[in-house]
Amino acid sequence: MSEFFTDSVFFGAALTLAAYELGAFLRKKTGLAIFSPIIVAAACIIPLLLVLDIDYDTYNMGAQYISYLLTPATVALAIPLYRRIALLKKHLGAILCGLGSGILAGGLGTLGLCLLFDLEHSQYVTLLPKSVTTAIGMGLTEELGGVVAITAVAIMIAGNLGPVFAEFLFRIFRIRHPIARGLALGNASHAVGTSKAMELGEVEGAMSSLAIAVAGLMTVVLAPIFATFL
Repeated sequence: MSEFFTDSVFFGAALTLAAYELGAFLRKKTGLAIFSPIIVAAACIIPLLLVLDIDYDTYNMGAQYISYLLTPATVALAIPLYRRIALLKKHLGAILCGLGSGILAGGLGTLGLCLLFDLEHSQYVTLLPKSVTTAIGMGLTEELGGVVAITAVAIMIAGNLGPVFAEFLFRIFRIRHPIARGLALGNASHAVGTSKAMELGEVEGAMSSLAIAVAGLMTVVLAPIFATFL
């Protein structure tokens, strides 16, 4: 049975798209943030690969075709930002202060938790880039001497938790301004958070896509400084 799937060139892509569509369907029907398409897709694909005894490399032979679309999809995030360029210029100071505060809060929070749980330096620097895009985070971790594989997992967890709890936290802390919402999602949960921000509105999506780039650059600059704290 497994050979039937592994012999198909597009098995990985078809499985990924089907699992994602299932998640999107459940999210729309239930309205529950926990049914994020990415979470549902991972929860479906991993057990299926284990049951069918299909290794990751075989699955990725087809799934990699979806990965090719990641770059143009990321570039496309600039479109809503361009449409809201006047808004960006008007609130530039507040936006930069907000992003800087988010980076500091994330770094200090990671430091505090590492001290609380008595983690080592390598573990600390592994978790520092958890809220930036995978490409930046993994490269930064390698440079700082951390464990790249764990950083990838931490980035994935941060990315998925943001959209799940975003609306709940916005209500609790009465965060209503679209710029603040967008910056928070992009700063904390990078690209996955941006997909949620776009669901909330065009301004939220534009600010979240901005946050991905600016927060990534700030993290690259500040992470080596934070790395010296432990």
